[in-house]
Amino acid sequence: MKIAPCLWFDGQAEQAANFYIGIFKNSKILDIAYYGEAGQEQHGQPAGSVMTVSFELDGLKFTGLNGGPTFKFNEAISFQIDCETQEEVDHYWNHLAEGGPPEAQICGWVKDKFGVSWQVVPKILPVLLMDEDKVKAARAMTAMMGMKKMDIAALQRAFDGEG
Repeated sequence: MKIAPCLWFDGQAEQAANFYIGIFKNSKILDIAYYGEAGQEQHGQPAGSVMTVSFELDGLKFTGLNGGPTFKFNEAISFQIDCETQEEVDHYWNHLAEGGPPEAQICGWVKDKFGVSWQVVPKILPVLLMDEDKVKAARAMTAMMGMKKMDIAALQRAFDGEG
């Protein structure tokens, strides 16, 4: 891959990487680089502290950068997790929501304790929302808009007109 996300943290890159690799299968820390004396006047970080953590989440490479307090995460960027089953939805949602702000949980979106936004999406959701039967699709959309964590069975019931 030629493109990999770089996430800006304020001293928590290694902690975040370890948190994420504990949630996603087939994940690992690849490398850790440390700040030295060079560039101290620009970066302002103590020599010997973690500068970057390269890690992989289920085959996707990330870099966590401890860049300081200048920039914060917001919902303009999120990572979408496509889930086959309710068990998968529950797994990712429950782990990523741990310590994150409950007010940032809506329509499958969850913000983790580091401020990173995730979309935990059942693979059936776009199928339901793009169905040719606009009435059924609208019922699924209405159900989704009332959810925090996606409930596949409830989405299907709404789509089918069963409640």
